[in-house]
Amino acid sequence: MDREQRPAAAHRVMRQDDNGNRFLLARGLDRAAAEALAAEFEARGHKQLYWVEPEDPESHQDPEGHQDRA
Repeated sequence: MDREQRPAAAHRVMRQDDNGNRFLLARGLDRAAAEALAAEFEARGHKQLYWVEPEDPESHQDPEGHQDRA
């Protein structure tokens, strides 16, 4: 399967607070939507770190390794 026929990978938006705690803010977004959401949060001027990362389609775990109950 070539690059143009592959389904778009789902991405998630993450946040890390001042204490190093990580939180999942949104998931299942395409890369452009995830980047736009992260930029929106950053524009609010909070001191947290926001980033986008691809989701592993085989895993339904949160970043801390807890099993997703959904």
